[in-house]
Amino acid sequence: MLTGESVPIEADAGVQTFAGALVRRGEAEAEVTATGERTKFGRTAELVRTAHVVSSQQKAVLRVVRNLAAFNGVVIVLLVAYAWYLDMPVAEIIPLVLTAVLASIPVALPATFTLASAIGARSLAKRGVLPTRLSAVDEAASMVVLCADKTGTLTQNALTVTTVRPAPGFDEAHVLTLAALASSDGGQDPVDGAIRAAAAGSSVPDAPKLVKFSAFDPARKMSEATATDIAGNPQRIVKGAFAVVSALAQPAPATTAAARELEGKGFRVLAVAAGPATAMKLAGLIALSDPPRADSVGLIAELRGLGVRTVMVTGDAPTTAAIVAKAVGLDGAVCPPGPIPEAVSPEQFAVFAGVLPEDKYTLVKAFQTGGHTVGMCGDGANDAPALRQAQMGVAVSTATDVAKSAAGMVLTEPGLAGIVAAVKEGRVTFQRILTYTLNSIIKKIVTVLFLIIGLLMTGRAILTPLLMVIVMVAGDFLAMSLTTDNVRPSPLPNTWRIGSLTIAGVIMSLCQLAFCSGVLAVGHFEMGLGIDALRTLAFAALVFGSQAIIYAIRQRRHMWGSRPSIWLAVSSVVDIAIASALAIAGIAMAPLPAWVVAGTLAAAAAFAVILDIVKLPVFRRLGIA
Repeated sequence: MLTGESVPIEADAGVQTFAGALVRRGEAEAEVTATGERTKFGRTAELVRTAHVVSSQQKAVLRVVRNLAAFNGVVIVLLVAYAWYLDMPVAEIIPLVLTAVLASIPVALPATFTLASAIGARSLAKRGVLPTRLSAVDEAASMVVLCADKTGTLTQNALTVTTVRPAPGFDEAHVLTLAALASSDGGQDPVDGAIRAAAAGSSVPDAPKLVKFSAFDPARKMSEATATDIAGNPQRIVKGAFAVVSALAQPAPATTAAARELEGKGFRVLAVAAGPATAMKLAGLIALSDPPRADSVGLIAELRGLGVRTVMVTGDAPTTAAIVAKAVGLDGAVCPPGPIPEAVSPEQFAVFAGVLPEDKYTLVKAFQTGGHTVGMCGDGANDAPALRQAQMGVAVSTATDVAKSAAGMVLTEPGLAGIVAAVKEGRVTFQRILTYTLNSIIKKIVTVLFLIIGLLMTGRAILTPLLMVIVMVAGDFLAMSLTTDNVRPSPLPNTWRIGSLTIAGVIMSLCQLAFCSGVLAVGHFEMGLGIDALRTLAFAALVFGSQAIIYAIRQRRHMWGSRPSIWLAVSSVVDIAIASALAIAGIAMAPLPAWVVAGTLAAAAAFAVILDIVKLPVFRRLGIA
């Protein structure tokens, strides 16, 4: 259970073993040298309990809020200082400060992150992937390396006969039939079960008749059967380690070379000999292995196309791991035995073999220390610490309960296609969250700066706290519908570049500030509107300008690259209708003529087209595209 090996290993006297080991053949006497947390198994359980990693989404939220708080805090201080300089009454300064504070807080940012991840999780559940932590959906977009366990994940965790090499005078069917006679029937021995399963498909008319069976003896390294051939003559049949069985039979140089070849490829090689007790002949060789899953090759190739590197991490021997790695398309070096290097990178090795659960956990942490977002795919208790530590831990459908409880995602259907689905859906979710975050940065910067422009232009607060609340509700109602928008998944892993995102937000916000200030200037200087009407006009400019911003930035290319989702379109229409009705009817604000509101909306539509042109070089330069 600790190493997750698919083939039993032979242990002699004096060999150290671990709690959780299973004796599959023979008997064993052991001396206890450690208990509880001091055992390797206990240490594994402790790692599962203590493993923790802060998601990149949490870090992004904190950095965005920190940047906005710092910027808007400075602006609010300047706003209050200028209001004091203008000798504004305290009764007017207090609402102004309250309005500015309301404008500065990204109230819906955490909720929208959660909503976007929940929508992505619901989509994944329909495709056989059950997220147990919402953060895993977002982390799937950023994953650059997938650590995959071998046994039960990349392989079937079912020992099977891979190759049969008959000796001269025998064929494959006879070799399997003889081997099946020297194998236990209905026992728990996986080797004997695999041989009997392979022999079930072979029919031999002159098969010997079993008289007596002797189970595998670890000391002799073979099992044995006594049988009679079709003529009634007694036969001895033995199956076991090649060196032992070949010593009982007549020499066969060609078979010896074949055994070395198969062992060099990492197969478990057994020899079968049969005949009279004093003149046995080598019947042939049987090579067993845990074959790769049918979809493992396609999974690794598709992940490679998505920019995700896959490495194998297994408790199996390096030779066995290397042959499976080659079969599934993992090309690269095998990490030498020993402790995991502290500064290891995914590009150095394709296979990490002979590792214990603590080593898998250490490897995941080493990759994370190097700045990588790490995924871990496994099925056993030995994978649990690494599954818990990885940003995206994936337990396959046949995984143990321990592995499923430690993972961030559980595949509910056989196969590994759910991993690719999780990566693609994660990248769609990331793009939606990215758009909302950029919109939130723009909106918070614009609103606070617009208060200063309005104060400079009119000498009065251009928005009241009530109007600010309406603007916030209208804006968040529309912006949260971005979590359902139709977007393209990124071709490569995503990363949160908060610095670049902030710069882009500042540039876009200055464009919207110019639009809102222009509308306010027309109303103040050309139309001669009073302060109450100007406040309504400022409200309309902010609401319609936010509409323009959202449609301009929702795509990394031109905004007409894809249709908006039905939820976004409906939210947009409702938002415009409510804002227009309030402004024209004068509800909670001074009324404006319908043609002024319509003109502001038309100007916002033109502004969206201009902003779409400005956006492309900005996004390209800052790496947002």
